[in-house]
Amino acid sequence: MTRSSGFKVVMGIAIAAFAGSERAAAQAPTLSVDPSLLPRLGTIDARFQSYNLEMVEVTGGRFWKPYRASASAPPDRGAVNAANMPRGGNPDLYEYREPIDLSNPRLRTLAAALAPAYVRVSGTWANTTYFADSDKAPSTPPDGFRAVLSRERWKGVIDFARAVSADIVTSMATSPGVRDASGLWQSDQARRLFAYTRSAGGKIAAAEFMNEPTLAAMGGAPGGYDAAAYGRDFKAFVAFIKASEPDVIVLGPGSIGETAQQSSRQSSADFIITRDLLAASGPGIDAFSYHHYGALSQRCSGIPGQTTPEAALSEDWLESTDRTRAFYQSLRDEFAPGKPMWLSETAEAACGGNPWASTFLDTFRYLDQLGRLARAGVQMVAHNTLAASDYGLLDEGTFRPRPNYWAALLWRTLMGPTVLDAGRRDGMHLYVHCGRGMRGAVTLLAINTSRTNAAALRLPVASERYTLSADDLQSEAVKLNGTVLELGPNDELPRLAGVTAPPDTVELAPATITFLRVEDAKNPACD
Repeated sequence: MTRSSGFKVVMGIAIAAFAGSERAAAQAPTLSVDPSLLPRLGTIDARFQSYNLEMVEVTGGRFWKPYRASASAPPDRGAVNAANMPRGGNPDLYEYREPIDLSNPRLRTLAAALAPAYVRVSGTWANTTYFADSDKAPSTPPDGFRAVLSRERWKGVIDFARAVSADIVTSMATSPGVRDASGLWQSDQARRLFAYTRSAGGKIAAAEFMNEPTLAAMGGAPGGYDAAAYGRDFKAFVAFIKASEPDVIVLGPGSIGETAQQSSRQSSADFIITRDLLAASGPGIDAFSYHHYGALSQRCSGIPGQTTPEAALSEDWLESTDRTRAFYQSLRDEFAPGKPMWLSETAEAACGGNPWASTFLDTFRYLDQLGRLARAGVQMVAHNTLAASDYGLLDEGTFRPRPNYWAALLWRTLMGPTVLDAGRRDGMHLYVHCGRGMRGAVTLLAINTSRTNAAALRLPVASERYTLSADDLQSEAVKLNGTVLELGPNDELPRLAGVTAPPDTVELAPATITFLRVEDAKNPACD
């Protein structure tokens, strides 16, 4: 069977009128798809769609200040870990957060609805966080650290993970505080964290040595830290894991900041290229992890790489996911062939996201990214964050869902782990999986990124349609089949009801996202 079997493009112009606008519909080709014939492309981890909690959320400290800063934000004077922020950071860009309440019923209800997942507790702040060696945590970090993680706070992570069916992923402290007199990394802190986790009834499923070693200096590594130092430390970390925690998945390197266009950059005091890291560290990883942000947010003004709301639906912006993945995949193929790929941190933009990261405008990027990466065989994608700053799936003050949360819930409800090959065609972003929990069923995800033109998809069978839209693309309110999605009076999740679409052309309005579940597809790859 050829790659494009079952996927036929009618290159003639669609003649059906859509939503009273014949001219809009006539500008888009109609794509014809027979869901029963699409071949299996691969599978993804059951926890493919995952999320991050920043370590600074757990400990308390200074994280990216929301654009609409709360007048009631807690003062940082005398607060726990008040001075904790990345090396060289501008204090004006950060706002103090008290530790997140991981026992909050709404937070747990919403996270559990995305299960199973990985919850990654890491971030730049994790590199310099001290794990307390007794129930009474020190009031200030020991020398060589910037924050204290108490046993009580880590127990909160363990209890949260258990309550929401999430497996814990984390990274180690790597700052001067975990090193001997000669600067060698010591496993004492890591050993303590793993041992306490077990004693508290939890389990760490996977671990990176450090967060973003390409930016080691910003992350608090000792002065002069380079690829050779990383390689030496990584080998010590792997030896510790293999000897003491053999069931833990070793992730690495967890790099950020490179694409093919940047591959010629040289290691420097503030950036270490991934090729040098991998060459120095040698074998040892079980899964190849990397990070991706398509741009830096407005907070990082004056630094190249920013984007705009006008570009949020552009092909160049959406394709940045593929460019970064392809770059790191080439390194995976060279240094760790055959190992699964994990995107262990990603969001709309670095530095807390742009103002529109909390709106429907970013939902196109969110779902398109999941579709692209599943099609490419990436096994896990951890969104940053679950509930902090502007790119959180949930509002950090109220834990109310933002548009990307509703998108995540629909993906979790409708898209199974088996990925089908729908081919690649201009004019529509189309991703197809076996339907979740239904033998023979198929779910299509069709994203119309045009702000002005309708698109059309012809199916020979009936389907259940779930269309996300918004009255304003930069709205934090999103509609499902015309009804605003919101929590019920007791935080009940709304019923995600589809609308029956008979066999024929399904018309997709401009700037909308549509899932189509074909329960009777009878696709043999989905049995």
